[in-house]
Amino acid sequence: MEEPRWYALRTRSRHEKRVRAHVDHQGIEVFLPLIGRRRRWKDRTVQVQFPLFPGYCFARFAWRDRLRVLTAPGVVEVLGVGGRGVPVAEAEIEGVRRLITSTLPVDPYPFLEPEMAVEVRRGPLQGLRGFLIRKASGARLVIAVSLIRQGASVEIDADDVIPV
Repeated sequence: MEEPRWYALRTRSRHEKRVRAHVDHQGIEVFLPLIGRRRRWKDRTVQVQFPLFPGYCFARFAWRDRLRVLTAPGVVEVLGVGGRGVPVAEAEIEGVRRLITSTLPVDPYPFLEPEMAVEVRRGPLQGLRGFLIRKASGARLVIAVSLIRQGASVEIDADDVIPV
């Protein structure tokens, strides 16, 4: 029996939440990382949830069940090569999940080629692996999802990471 794996789903523009709802309704585990952003209208300011990776959603299923996912309204394709889906590493999904559930402010970050692989040694992200990007006075930890060539970054103290 084939083991369920995480796959990246490319969605139609602004259909990520609809895809998540429909795939979840099919009984398939789905993960749509959302981040809150303040948006201001004429009369008020509200907190709005946006996809961390616009145009993508993740689902965990056995490849033989892909038609249930592909027929969901808003799903364009399961990312892969030669008609075969390429699974997303469990560690990458877990890394993104831990980032968005932490209390730290998370920002989308364009995927970079690996420069300095690090592991967080203390704090709410302890044990998480990513890439350290240095900026003027601080540092940012980038957690990448290589298949979709995107990532997320969080401000972190450079003393809290060690090279791997």
